[in-house]
Amino acid sequence: MDPVAAPPPEIEALAAAIRAEGGQVLAVYQEPYKGHWQVFALLPLAKVRPTPFQRDLSEAHVERLKEVIAKLGRFLDPIVAVRAPDGGFWTPNGNHRREALLQLGRTHIPAVVVPDPAVAFEILALNTEKAHNLKEKALEVIRMYRALLAAEPTRKEKEFAFQFEEAYLATLGLLYEENERFPGSAYAPILRKVDLFLDLELPLALEERKRRAELLKEVDGLVEPLVQALRARGYTQPFLRHGLVSKVNPVKRKRIVTLSYEEVMRRMKAALSSLDPAKLKVEELAAAMEE
Repeated sequence: MDPVAAPPPEIEALAAAIRAEGGQVLAVYQEPYKGHWQVFALLPLAKVRPTPFQRDLSEAHVERLKEVIAKLGRFLDPIVAVRAPDGGFWTPNGNHRREALLQLGRTHIPAVVVPDPAVAFEILALNTEKAHNLKEKALEVIRMYRALLAAEPTRKEKEFAFQFEEAYLATLGLLYEENERFPGSAYAPILRKVDLFLDLELPLALEERKRRAELLKEVDGLVEPLVQALRARGYTQPFLRHGLVSKVNPVKRKRIVTLSYEEVMRRMKAALSSLDPAKLKVEELAAAMEE
Protein backbone atom coordinates (compact mmCIF):
# COMPACT_ATOMS: atom_id res chain seq x y z
CA MET A 1 0.00 0.00 0.00
CA ASP A 2 1.48 3.31 -1.14
CA PRO A 3 0.15 6.31 0.85
CA VAL A 4 1.09 8.74 -1.91
CA ALA A 5 0.03 6.65 -4.92
CA ALA A 6 -2.54 8.09 -7.30
CA PRO A 7 -5.74 6.08 -7.84
CA PRO A 8 -5.76 4.07 -11.09
CA PRO A 9 -8.05 5.12 -13.97
CA GLU A 10 -10.64 2.42 -13.17
CA ILE A 11 -11.14 3.93 -9.71
CA GLU A 12 -11.47 7.44 -11.13
CA ALA A 13 -14.08 6.06 -13.54
CA LEU A 14 -15.91 4.30 -10.71
CA ALA A 15 -15.99 7.50 -8.64
CA ALA A 16 -17.38 9.38 -11.61
CA ALA A 17 -20.05 6.72 -12.12
CA ILE A 18 -21.07 6.97 -8.47
CA ARG A 19 -21.51 10.73 -8.81
CA ALA A 20 -23.45 10.28 -12.05
CA GLU A 21 -25.87 7.93 -10.25
CA GLY A 22 -26.52 10.56 -7.58
CA GLY A 23 -24.10 9.21 -4.98
CA GLN A 24 -21.46 10.99 -2.93
CA VAL A 25 -17.83 9.85 -2.97
CA LEU A 26 -16.53 10.10 0.59
CA ALA A 27 -13.08 8.58 0.12
CA VAL A 28 -10.90 6.77 -2.37
CA TYR A 29 -8.47 4.46 -0.63
CA GLN A 30 -6.44 1.25 -0.67
CA GLU A 31 -7.74 -1.51 1.59
CA PRO A 32 -5.12 -2.67 4.11
CA TYR A 33 -4.75 -6.34 3.17
CA LYS A 34 -3.48 -6.30 -0.42
CA GLY A 35 -3.81 -2.65 -1.23
CA HIS A 36 -6.71 -2.95 -3.67
CA TRP A 37 -8.28 0.39 -4.54
CA GLN A 38 -11.88 0.94 -3.42
CA VAL A 39 -14.35 3.79 -3.03
CA PHE A 40 -16.23 4.61 0.15
CA ALA A 41 -19.46 6.33 -0.82
CA LEU A 42 -23.03 7.23 0.04
CA LEU A 43 -25.18 5.52 -2.59
CA PRO A 44 -28.79 6.41 -3.34
CA LEU A 45 -30.93 3.57 -2.03
CA ALA A 46 -33.10 3.70 -5.13
CA LYS A 47 -30.07 2.69 -7.18
CA VAL A 48 -28.97 -0.26 -4.97
CA ARG A 49 -30.35 -3.75 -5.58
CA PRO A 50 -29.45 -7.19 -4.27
CA THR A 51 -27.61 -9.48 -6.65
CA PRO A 52 -30.31 -11.39 -8.56
CA PHE A 53 -29.16 -14.79 -7.33
CA GLN A 54 -29.11 -14.28 -3.57
CA ARG A 55 -31.56 -15.54 -0.97
CA ASP A 56 -34.94 -13.98 -0.37
CA LEU A 57 -35.40 -11.32 2.30
CA SER A 58 -36.30 -12.38 5.81
CA GLU A 59 -38.91 -9.90 6.97
CA ALA A 60 -38.23 -10.87 10.59
CA HIS A 61 -34.56 -10.01 10.17
CA VAL A 62 -35.40 -6.70 8.49
CA GLU A 63 -37.65 -5.80 11.43
CA ARG A 64 -34.91 -6.72 13.89
CA LEU A 65 -32.39 -4.54 12.02
CA LYS A 66 -34.84 -1.62 12.02
CA GLU A 67 -35.26 -1.94 15.78
CA VAL A 68 -31.50 -2.03 16.39
CA ILE A 69 -30.78 0.91 14.07
CA ALA A 70 -33.52 2.97 15.69
CA LYS A 71 -32.34 2.08 19.19
CA LEU A 72 -28.72 2.99 18.42
CA GLY A 73 -29.73 6.06 16.48
CA ARG A 74 -26.94 5.23 14.03
CA PHE A 75 -26.27 3.12 10.94
CA LEU A 76 -22.80 1.68 11.50
CA ASP A 77 -22.33 -1.20 9.05
CA PRO A 78 -21.67 -0.20 5.40
CA ILE A 79 -22.65 -2.60 2.67
CA VAL A 80 -20.40 -3.89 -0.11
CA ALA A 81 -21.43 -2.91 -3.63
CA VAL A 82 -20.36 -3.28 -7.25
CA ARG A 83 -21.62 -1.65 -10.42
CA ALA A 84 -24.61 -3.52 -11.87
CA PRO A 85 -24.41 -4.48 -15.55
CA ASP A 86 -27.48 -2.40 -16.43
CA GLY A 87 -26.69 0.62 -14.24
CA GLY A 88 -26.99 1.30 -10.56
CA PHE A 89 -25.38 -1.02 -8.04
CA TRP A 90 -25.60 -4.58 -6.78
CA THR A 91 -24.92 -5.54 -3.19
CA PRO A 92 -23.90 -9.16 -2.55
CA ASN A 93 -24.11 -8.92 1.22
CA GLY A 94 -26.23 -5.97 2.29
CA ASN A 95 -29.79 -6.60 1.18
CA HIS A 96 -31.31 -6.78 4.67
CA ARG A 97 -29.52 -3.58 5.72
CA ARG A 98 -30.57 -1.90 2.48
CA GLU A 99 -34.21 -2.85 3.01
CA ALA A 100 -34.18 -1.84 6.69
CA LEU A 101 -32.80 1.59 5.88
CA LEU A 102 -35.27 1.99 3.02
CA GLN A 103 -38.21 1.14 5.31
CA LEU A 104 -36.90 3.64 7.83
CA GLY A 105 -37.40 6.32 5.20
CA ARG A 106 -33.77 7.06 4.38
CA THR A 107 -32.51 7.85 0.90
CA HIS A 108 -28.80 6.90 0.98
CA ILE A 109 -26.67 4.08 2.34
CA PRO A 110 -22.91 3.97 3.04
CA ALA A 111 -21.09 1.46 0.89
CA VAL A 112 -17.65 0.15 0.07
CA VAL A 113 -17.81 0.12 -3.72
CA VAL A 114 -15.44 -2.36 -5.35
CA PRO A 115 -14.42 -2.06 -9.01
CA ASP A 116 -14.21 -5.82 -9.54
CA PRO A 117 -17.65 -7.18 -10.57
CA ALA A 118 -16.58 -10.73 -9.62
CA VAL A 119 -17.10 -9.74 -5.98
CA ALA A 120 -20.84 -10.01 -6.67
CA PHE A 121 -20.38 -13.79 -6.80
CA GLU A 122 -18.59 -14.06 -3.47
CA ILE A 123 -21.90 -13.89 -1.71
CA LEU A 124 -21.42 -16.76 0.74
CA ALA A 125 -18.01 -15.63 1.92
CA LEU A 126 -19.04 -11.99 2.20
CA ASN A 127 -22.33 -12.39 4.01
CA THR A 128 -22.15 -11.03 7.53
CA GLU A 129 -25.79 -10.08 8.12
CA LYS A 130 -27.49 -13.33 8.96
CA ALA A 131 -26.18 -16.87 8.90
CA HIS A 132 -27.43 -18.85 5.92
CA ASN A 133 -29.30 -22.05 6.53
CA LEU A 134 -28.74 -24.98 4.17
CA LYS A 135 -31.66 -24.17 1.89
CA GLU A 136 -30.63 -20.53 1.54
CA LYS A 137 -27.05 -21.49 0.69
CA ALA A 138 -28.13 -24.10 -1.84
CA LEU A 139 -30.57 -21.77 -3.60
CA GLU A 140 -27.98 -19.00 -3.80
CA VAL A 141 -25.41 -21.39 -5.24
CA ILE A 142 -27.68 -22.70 -7.99
CA ARG A 143 -28.72 -19.14 -8.87
CA MET A 144 -25.08 -18.07 -9.06
CA TYR A 145 -24.38 -21.21 -11.07
CA ARG A 146 -26.84 -20.19 -13.78
CA ALA A 147 -25.60 -16.61 -13.84
CA LEU A 148 -21.99 -17.76 -14.25
CA LEU A 149 -23.01 -20.31 -16.86
CA ALA A 150 -24.57 -17.53 -18.94
CA ALA A 151 -21.54 -15.26 -18.52
CA GLU A 152 -18.66 -17.75 -18.66
CA PRO A 153 -19.88 -21.04 -20.15
CA THR A 154 -16.41 -22.34 -21.03
CA ARG A 155 -15.10 -22.27 -17.48
CA LYS A 156 -15.13 -25.40 -15.36
CA GLU A 157 -17.20 -25.91 -12.26
CA LYS A 158 -14.16 -26.58 -10.08
CA GLU A 159 -12.88 -23.08 -10.86
CA PHE A 160 -15.73 -21.68 -8.75
CA ALA A 161 -15.03 -23.71 -5.63
CA PHE A 162 -14.55 -20.56 -3.55
CA GLN A 163 -17.77 -18.94 -4.73
CA PHE A 164 -19.88 -22.09 -4.32
CA GLU A 165 -18.23 -23.16 -1.05
CA GLU A 166 -19.43 -26.79 -1.27
CA ALA A 167 -20.13 -28.69 -4.49
CA TYR A 168 -23.17 -30.52 -3.18
CA LEU A 169 -24.98 -27.22 -2.59
CA ALA A 170 -25.60 -26.98 -6.34
CA THR A 171 -27.22 -30.42 -6.34
CA LEU A 172 -29.41 -29.54 -3.37
CA GLY A 173 -30.22 -26.18 -4.91
CA LEU A 174 -31.88 -27.92 -7.85
CA LEU A 175 -33.98 -29.98 -5.45
CA TYR A 176 -34.95 -26.99 -3.31
CA GLU A 177 -36.07 -25.14 -6.44
CA GLU A 178 -38.43 -28.02 -7.15
CA ASN A 179 -39.48 -28.58 -3.55
CA GLU A 180 -38.60 -25.98 -0.91
CA ARG A 181 -39.30 -28.55 1.81
CA PHE A 182 -36.81 -31.09 0.51
CA PRO A 183 -35.00 -32.59 3.54
CA GLY A 184 -31.50 -31.71 2.41
CA SER A 185 -30.00 -31.66 5.91
CA ALA A 186 -30.55 -35.42 6.22
CA TYR A 187 -28.27 -36.04 3.24
CA ALA A 188 -25.68 -33.26 3.66
CA PRO A 189 -23.19 -35.35 5.73
CA ILE A 190 -23.08 -37.96 2.95
CA LEU A 191 -23.08 -35.50 0.04
CA ARG A 192 -20.23 -33.54 1.57
CA LYS A 193 -18.01 -36.59 1.13
CA VAL A 194 -19.09 -37.85 -2.28
CA ASP A 195 -20.57 -34.94 -4.26
CA LEU A 196 -17.42 -33.04 -5.15
CA PHE A 197 -16.54 -30.31 -7.65
CA LEU A 198 -16.57 -31.42 -11.26
CA ASP A 199 -13.81 -31.03 -13.82
CA LEU A 200 -16.41 -30.14 -16.43
CA GLU A 201 -17.38 -26.94 -18.18
CA LEU A 202 -20.44 -25.37 -16.60
CA PRO A 203 -23.05 -26.50 -19.18
CA LEU A 204 -21.99 -30.14 -18.86
CA ALA A 205 -21.53 -29.82 -15.12
CA LEU A 206 -25.07 -28.52 -14.70
CA GLU A 207 -26.43 -31.51 -16.59
CA GLU A 208 -24.49 -33.79 -14.25
CA ARG A 209 -25.87 -31.88 -11.26
CA LYS A 210 -29.40 -32.48 -12.56
CA ARG A 211 -28.68 -36.19 -12.90
CA ARG A 212 -27.31 -36.34 -9.36
CA ALA A 213 -30.31 -34.46 -8.04
CA GLU A 214 -32.61 -37.05 -9.63
CA LEU A 215 -30.65 -39.89 -8.02
CA LEU A 216 -30.94 -38.25 -4.61
CA LYS A 217 -34.65 -37.66 -5.14
CA GLU A 218 -35.04 -41.39 -5.87
CA VAL A 219 -33.32 -42.18 -2.58
CA ASP A 220 -35.59 -39.82 -0.67
CA GLY A 221 -38.56 -41.37 -2.44
CA LEU A 222 -37.69 -44.64 -0.67
CA VAL A 223 -37.10 -42.93 2.68
CA GLU A 224 -40.42 -41.08 2.78
CA PRO A 225 -42.75 -44.13 2.95
CA LEU A 226 -40.59 -45.59 5.73
CA VAL A 227 -40.93 -42.37 7.69
CA GLN A 228 -44.69 -42.43 7.19
CA ALA A 229 -44.86 -46.08 8.26
CA LEU A 230 -43.02 -45.28 11.48
CA ARG A 231 -45.33 -42.37 12.19
CA ALA A 232 -48.32 -44.63 11.58
CA ARG A 233 -46.94 -46.87 14.31
CA GLY A 234 -47.00 -43.93 16.70
CA TYR A 235 -43.41 -42.72 16.47
CA THR A 236 -43.19 -38.92 16.36
CA GLN A 237 -39.49 -38.31 16.98
CA PRO A 238 -38.13 -35.52 14.74
CA PHE A 239 -35.03 -37.53 13.80
CA LEU A 240 -36.80 -40.38 11.96
CA ARG A 241 -35.61 -39.39 8.48
CA HIS A 242 -32.08 -38.58 9.64
CA GLY A 243 -31.98 -41.91 11.47
CA LEU A 244 -33.10 -43.87 8.42
CA VAL A 245 -30.54 -42.13 6.22
CA SER A 246 -27.83 -42.79 8.80
CA LYS A 247 -28.82 -46.45 8.97
CA VAL A 248 -28.22 -46.94 5.22
CA ASN A 249 -25.28 -44.55 4.95
CA PRO A 250 -22.49 -46.54 3.26
CA VAL A 251 -19.72 -44.08 4.13
CA LYS A 252 -20.51 -43.48 7.82
CA ARG A 253 -17.64 -41.59 9.47
CA LYS A 254 -14.95 -42.54 6.95
CA ARG A 255 -12.55 -39.67 6.38
CA ILE A 256 -11.43 -40.97 2.98
CA VAL A 257 -14.22 -42.16 0.69
CA THR A 258 -13.43 -43.98 -2.55
CA LEU A 259 -17.02 -44.78 -3.54
CA SER A 260 -18.48 -42.75 -6.38
CA TYR A 261 -21.64 -40.69 -6.01
CA GLU A 262 -23.52 -43.22 -8.14
CA GLU A 263 -22.34 -46.19 -6.07
CA VAL A 264 -23.31 -44.49 -2.82
CA MET A 265 -26.80 -43.77 -4.13
CA ARG A 266 -27.13 -47.32 -5.47
CA ARG A 267 -26.16 -48.84 -2.13
CA MET A 268 -28.54 -46.59 -0.24
CA LYS A 269 -31.42 -47.50 -2.52
CA ALA A 270 -30.69 -51.21 -2.16
CA ALA A 271 -30.47 -50.94 1.63
CA LEU A 272 -33.69 -48.92 1.87
CA SER A 273 -35.55 -51.38 -0.36
CA SER A 274 -34.59 -54.24 1.97
CA LEU A 275 -35.88 -52.57 5.15
CA ASP A 276 -39.11 -53.88 6.66
CA PRO A 277 -40.94 -50.90 8.21
CA ALA A 278 -42.75 -53.22 10.60
CA LYS A 279 -39.45 -54.31 12.12
CA LEU A 280 -37.77 -50.91 12.37
CA LYS A 281 -37.07 -49.65 15.86
CA VAL A 282 -36.52 -46.05 16.80
CA GLU A 283 -33.68 -47.11 19.10
CA GLU A 284 -31.84 -48.54 16.07
CA LEU A 285 -32.23 -45.28 14.17
CA ALA A 286 -30.97 -43.23 17.12
CA ALA A 287 -27.97 -45.56 17.44
CA ALA A 288 -27.26 -45.29 13.68
CA MET A 289 -26.95 -41.52 14.03
CA GLU A 290 -24.17 -42.03 16.57
CA GLU A 291 -22.10 -44.40 14.41
